[in-house]
Amino acid sequence: MKLQDQREAAGGLATEVSPQSCARAVMEAVPFLMRFLRMEMRRQRAPHLSVPQFRVLAFLSRHPGSCLLAVADYLGVARPTASILVDRLVRRGLVARTVNPAERRRTALRLTVSGSRHFEQAQEATRAWLAGVLRGRSAACLRQIMRGVGLLTETFKSCEERDLHGN
Repeated sequence: MKLQDQREAAGGLATEVSPQSCARAVMEAVPFLMRFLRMEMRRQRAPHLSVPQFRVLAFLSRHPGSCLLAVADYLGVARPTASILVDRLVRRGLVARTVNPAERRRTALRLTVSGSRHFEQAQEATRAWLAGVLRGRSAACLRQIMRGVGLLTETFKSCEERDLHGN
């Protein structure tokens, strides 16, 4: 077992463990990870999606029927920017708009069958690349990564649900 893997399996490097140190570590790791995921998606270009387009498909996969404002909020962009992205995805047949019968001015967005297929292809190609990156790690290290990612997912999924439901 590599020395780094041994330290990780034993609980990580000897650093202060506090909400602040954890927040610092997450804020350092996530942008780094996202940069490499974006680079890989650009390199793959298999499904011919930009990263923002992929993010729209990912959001609508998890939240079918969302409105444009929800997409803009998720992407962290202005509504006109989100509208341009969604318009391109609609023209490509990847996203469908439907009028909300309860609120005629509000449009519900959902993935089409083709959009779901493109999203799955992009996700699978990126997942395969990421598995290749992780391939050299020990089983103990992989378990620790999975545990950490699971805890992050659990923590931030509950935050997302609160935000989506206005709590």
